Amino acid sequence: MARKAQRRYTHNAAPALQRGSMVPRPWRGLRAGLADLLAGRSEAPAEMPLQAWQLSAVRRRHALLACVLLCAAIATALLLQTQPPVDGGWGLNALRTVQVGLFALLFAWVAAGCVTAVMGYFSLRRGDTHGLRYADVAHRAISADARTAVIMPICNENVATVFAGLAATAESVVAAGGARLVEFYVLSDTGDTALRANERQAWEALRDRFAATGLRVHYRWRARRTQRKAGNVADFCRRWGRRHRYMVVLDADSVMSGEAVLGLVRLMEATPQAGIIQSAPVTCGLDTLHARSQQFAGRVTGRLFGAGMQYWQLGESHYWGHNAIIRIAPFMQHCALAALPGRGGLSGHILSHDFVEAALMRRAGWQTWLVPDLPGSWEQQPPHLLAELQRDRRWCQGNLQNARLIAEPGLHGVHRAMFFTGAMAYLSAPLWLGFVGLGLVLWALGGHSLVNVSQVLGDASLAALWAATLALLMLPRALGVALVLHEGKEAQYGGTLALLGSALLEALMSALQAPVRMAAHTVFVLGALTGLQLQWKSPPREAERLRWRDAAPALLPLSVLAGVGLAVAAWAGSDAVLWLLPVALPLLAAWPVAVWAGRPGPGLALRRAGLLLTPEEVAPAPALRRAWAQAAMPAPEAYFKPAQLA
Repeated sequence: MARKAQRRYTHNAAPALQRGSMVPRPWRGLRAGLADLLAGRSEAPAEMPLQAWQLSAVRRRHALLACVLLCAAIATALLLQTQPPVDGGWGLNALRTVQVGLFALLFAWVAAGCVTAVMGYFSLRRGDTHGLRYADVAHRAISADARTAVIMPICNENVATVFAGLAATAESVVAAGGARLVEFYVLSDTGDTALRANERQAWEALRDRFAATGLRVHYRWRARRTQRKAGNVADFCRRWGRRHRYMVVLDADSVMSGEAVLGLVRLMEATPQAGIIQSAPVTCGLDTLHARSQQFAGRVTGRLFGAGMQYWQLGESHYWGHNAIIRIAPFMQHCALAALPGRGGLSGHILSHDFVEAALMRRAGWQTWLVPDLPGSWEQQPPHLLAELQRDRRWCQGNLQNARLIAEPGLHGVHRAMFFTGAMAYLSAPLWLGFVGLGLVLWALGGHSLVNVSQVLGDASLAALWAATLALLMLPRALGVALVLHEGKEAQYGGTLALLGSALLEALMSALQAPVRMAAHTVFVLGALTGLQLQWKSPPREAERLRWRDAAPALLPLSVLAGVGLAVAAWAGSDAVLWLLPVALPLLAAWPVAVWAGRPGPGLALRRAGLLLTPEEVAPAPALRRAWAQAAMPAPEAYFKPAQLA
């Protein structure tokens, strides 16, 4: 009886099935894959017709690697010059060697990010003849048979917010002339019965609203909710993938303009070898200080990293799982995901499926592109630090899972590197703690690793090392501001002084939150590697503010540990206190800072003062305005002074 009801439910809400298959290929496994690689018998990626961009990509990747290795080598040499000889036998020498090795790896990691941003800066200033650009296809006609599905997988989301964003996207698609080309699918994995009823009611209203335009909006609820989002998308492909040539994947918080949706279709039509084309979504739409700081950073500095990644990846790029278009036929044929064998946190269904799907698409001989210049692609930033860390916990486990696939046969070297860098994004935290801990151990055992603070200014090598580290951390921010000024767009950020002040404020926020992120990522890595169910709870996604009692369980233990560490260092009567202060003080203040930054009041006050402004706040696009209006959110200008809107 339940099955008959479900069939009627599906029939009424979704089109007739056109079934296809997605059969996953078993994983070779890390050990066997490494053995194949070392023996030279590993499968090669499928060949693609040689194009000019591939030759350029090789040169750019060599340049990136050379710059990173050179930076790490110089910094390591400077470090060695500052270290006195160790008088403690082979044991202390071994600890010193490990410490220097960790430093070289971590400095290379920081250098890689900085060099990528520098590449992005020059790419945005000068243009890139080998990159895929929306500007080249903006006026291209779209074939009538380029049928495209816009799919939005959801699970227990805020119904009003989700359908407001979807309605705004659909309105914009209709206005852009895509009503007969595009169909929308809401793919629900929601388990709550009442919430599911609200979803269906909202879908019915949306369906009826667009019926006269010719735009079709479908709804499917999945009774067997396997493999999370990846399984949800795969279920759509098996049911209706054969109805469409392409699918544009949205997240529950995504909004896209009709120009962006049809722009992705145009890019696909113009690039028949492309399997995935990823836009560069801009974060916007939230009012807390934490979110507005992140939104500003993404708008000013983040775009440099996006352009830099495109510069050296070119047609072998990332896929981030949303605000992207996929060619359905090769996706169904090559991108089904088998579960990882074994037990524990790094086995089972793949969590960070997007990186893996891009790697499998390239293994099959299809290109994957990132297009930073496509306008009209937006998403939301987590409203506060705890929500961000809750998301990071999933990403951490997923990226460490993906590291098990680094030796899979047929993967391109760039995607193997992506698996490595994805894992390093989280492993760098415990590695950095290990580096600091080894320094303290060497000092305590007489290895003289701890440098007196007065030596920093007196020792030229040590001063140069500190200056180089600071430059690598701050240069991307400086280049982001410089690019805005070069483009003459400072008015979109409140003016030159407001732009500079906002950049300093964002850097301060980042410095205050970095130790908390480092500590949390260390906990997440330990949990993923050991299989321990370490709890890190966050308030609900739709919570308007971070409450004191919600933040305390996660952040107070970090403050206590920092206080104990400072007390022990002070008892030892050493310079260790001064070395620990940059990390310990933010941890001591983590609880009040996170609560303060996780509330709308400070963020709105800074908006009224003209700080941390972004173009999406100063002049929101029509699709964003419609999404906010339908979600009953006030437009940003409601908080501006009249002079700021002039």
